[in-house]
Amino acid sequence: MKNRHLLVVEDDANIRRGVVDILESEGYEVTDAQNGAEGLRLFKQNKYDLVLLDLMMPEMSGYDVCREIRKRDPQIPVVILTAKSQEIDKVVGLELGADDYITKPFGVRELIARVAAALRRAHTSGEGAPAPLPDEFTFGRAVIRPKQFEARLGRQVTTLTPRELKLIELFYHKPNEALSRQYLLDQAWGIDYLGTTRTLDQHIAQLRKKIEPDDDKDPALVTVHGVGYRYKPAK
Repeated sequence: MKNRHLLVVEDDANIRRGVVDILESEGYEVTDAQNGAEGLRLFKQNKYDLVLLDLMMPEMSGYDVCREIRKRDPQIPVVILTAKSQEIDKVVGLELGADDYITKPFGVRELIARVAAALRRAHTSGEGAPAPLPDEFTFGRAVIRPKQFEARLGRQVTTLTPRELKLIELFYHKPNEALSRQYLLDQAWGIDYLGTTRTLDQHIAQLRKKIEPDDDKDPALVTVHGVGYRYKPAK
């Protein structure tokens, strides 16, 4: 897993230098950018295996950078670095396609472990996977096009994040079966994921918005209290 090329986008010089030093000491090749605009420019010019991205930056926010990264590469792991404690900021970051987030201040071990875990998940994605999804199929009230990472709900077309598409795949292959939160985390995030089930709940909430109307009285993704979630195909 070492010798991977990472991009660190952080406007705080002390934090940026510290993160770069830690990752380089672990054997990674690291390129750093001091603002969002510079980070996006570097991303367009080079090939990276993971992006560490601050949210609040001058010239271009981490939200905007993440959005542009996902347009160009829906697969690359993006880990958010944020000093904000409000849950809405994390939710927005996840909705835009970030794979994980680390709240400042964070420890050296946490940073190293989360980066390594994100890289492993990206490296092993698809290994031992079930049958591929159809090119187009109905999931909930939406039409899903996996190769385009798209969900069409009525006339509205939204982009699916890699994590959302992975969750769809898990539910699609196990209809009407209650899947535990731990199973979903293990399959979609990896058994070495360090976060909490709250991250899964946030992803499910965002996915629901893309596959069913707000006023849907018969949701496709049903909460199974004390267990997890169940996918109920439309009849």
